[in-house]
Amino acid sequence: MAESSRRVVITGLGAVTPIGNSVSAYWSGLTKASNGVAPITLFDASRHACRFAAEVKDFDPIGVLDPKEAKRWDRFCQFGVVAAKEALAESGLEINDSNRQRIGVIIGSGVGGLLTMETQAHVLEGKGPGRVSPFTVPMMIPNMATGLAAIALGAQGPSSAVATACAAGSNAIGDAFRLLQQGHADVMICGGAESAITPLGVAGFASAKALSFRNDDPATASRPFDAERDGFVIGEGAGVLVLESLEHAQGRGAQILGEVIGYAMTCDAHHITSPIPGGTGGARAMSLAIADAGLEPEDIDYVNAHGTSTPANDSNETSAIKTALGDRAKQIPVSSTKSMTGHLLGGSGGIEAVAAVLALRHGVIPPTINHQNPDPACDLDIVPNQAREQIISTALSNSFGFGGHNVCLAFRRYA
Repeated sequence: MAESSRRVVITGLGAVTPIGNSVSAYWSGLTKASNGVAPITLFDASRHACRFAAEVKDFDPIGVLDPKEAKRWDRFCQFGVVAAKEALAESGLEINDSNRQRIGVIIGSGVGGLLTMETQAHVLEGKGPGRVSPFTVPMMIPNMATGLAAIALGAQGPSSAVATACAAGSNAIGDAFRLLQQGHADVMICGGAESAITPLGVAGFASAKALSFRNDDPATASRPFDAERDGFVIGEGAGVLVLESLEHAQGRGAQILGEVIGYAMTCDAHHITSPIPGGTGGARAMSLAIADAGLEPEDIDYVNAHGTSTPANDSNETSAIKTALGDRAKQIPVSSTKSMTGHLLGGSGGIEAVAAVLALRHGVIPPTINHQNPDPACDLDIVPNQAREQIISTALSNSFGFGGHNVCLAFRRYA
C-alpha cells in the first residue's frame, strides 16, 4: 500500500436479503442460522427442474421509494436503492450542495434487469413493438442501480457500475476503496444488487447444471463445503456500504464501523464458467489483497468464503485458501453465508462484505448451515451450523465470478 494512500473506513451499512430486509434483521438472521431458501413464489416454477430459491420476502419499497418512480424500476434497482438509503441513514451523512460532487456511487450487478427483459420480450412477441415500454432499456441495464441511487441521494461524484458476474459487488467496493485512497472522492456508496429469480434466470442456471435440484428438501440444498452438495441456490437482494476517507469521517464526527484495508482482483483466463483447477487465480487474489493491506497470512482471523455449494467452487476455494494462507489455513475460521442467503450473484459481494464487517464489529462469526457431512477435500475450520463467538481483528471476503473473475477484500476492526 502506497504511503500516500488515505485510510478508508466504513460508516454505514444497508442490506436487503432473503433472511432480513435491513441490516439488523440480516445480522439477526445470520447469527441465528436462519434459512432463506424455500419454494419459488415469484413465478410458477412447476415446469422447472429447480423449483426453489432464496427470495426476498415481504419487500415493500413504498415508504422508502416514491411509489410512482418505484413502479418504473426493475426489482434489482429497488433493492439497491433501498439498501443505499439505509446505509446512508446509518452513516449520518447529509448530502447537499457543499459536498455532493465529492460523493460517488458504484453498485455492481451480474445480470441487471433480467425480469424487465423477459417481460418486455413477451410483450414484443405477443403485442408487437409498439407496445414495448419506453422504460425497457433504462429498467434493464445493469448500471441503473448506480444511476438511480445517485439520483435518489443527490450524489454527483465518481459513478460507475461493475458487471463481473458474481464478483461484481466486491469489485464495486474495491473500486470505491481505490477512488477514496487516491483522493478522487471523500465518500463512496458502494456494493451489489441482483434480482435474477425469473423463469429465464432459473432455467438458464439449471441447464448449465449449476443449481441444486433438491426439490424434495430445499431447506438443505445450500450446503457449502459439505460432501453432498450438488449446486448453488439462486438468491436475490442487495448489500451496500458507505465508505469514507478516515479524515472525512473523523472531521464530521461519524461513527466508524470498520476499515477497508486491502483489495485485489485476478483472472483465471481458463473457462467461461469453471474455476481454474487448484484455485490458483483465487489464491493470487487473496495473497495480493493481504499484501495490499500490509499484512501477512498469519494476521488473518476469518474468511467469509465465496462458498457457493457447487462441487468445483468449494474444493477449489479450499485449495486457494490453503495456498494463500499456508500453514495457518486450517486454523482460520471459514464460513459461507450463502448457506443461509443463497447465491445473490452480483449482489453477493455486497451482503457478504456487510457480514464480514459485522463479524469484526460484534465478535461473532456467522455459521455455514447444512454442514452435516464435511467433505475431506474441504478440510478447513468451517464454522458449522451455529454462530461462533470469537474476537477477530481482520477478515477476508472472497468473490469469484463466471469468466474467471476473482476478487478479495480485506477488512479490519476499527479501534
